Amino acid sequence: MADEQGLDLVEISPNANPPVCKIMDYKKFLYEQKKREKVLKAKASKVVVKEIRFGPQTDDHDYEFKKKHAEKFLKDGAKLKAFVFFKGRSIVFKEQGQILLLKLAQDLEEYGKVEQMPKLEGKRMIMFIAPKKGK
Repeated sequence: MADEQGLDLVEISPNANPPVCKIMDYKKFLYEQKKREKVLKAKASKVVVKEIRFGPQTDDHDYEFKKKHAEKFLKDGAKLKAFVFFKGRSIVFKEQGQILLLKLAQDLEEYGKVEQMPKLEGKRMIMFIAPKKGK
């Protein structure tokens, strides 16, 4: 029947009893399947990660300024990577850096949730904040 119509006989479900087959244009089927996957991929949201850098002794004004930027990033739906960069001997102020990041997390609580608590990696203490879905 498939040859008469100039189409392909495609086995849909080989494990069924009896096996299920369908007469269709296989190339067209593959093309449409690829097209559907492309549309789904386009709809998938891409994760944007924005960074904010602090020093261990960041002043209050600078902190507020950077906090406003962090709020904007989270409102726009981007993930936030906040980190304290320790230069030279400032590594002795690890506690200050951690306090600074935790304060930021507390201030941004209504805009996002902490994905990763502050963690020291080399000369950086890094914390990730993901935006809340409702915003």
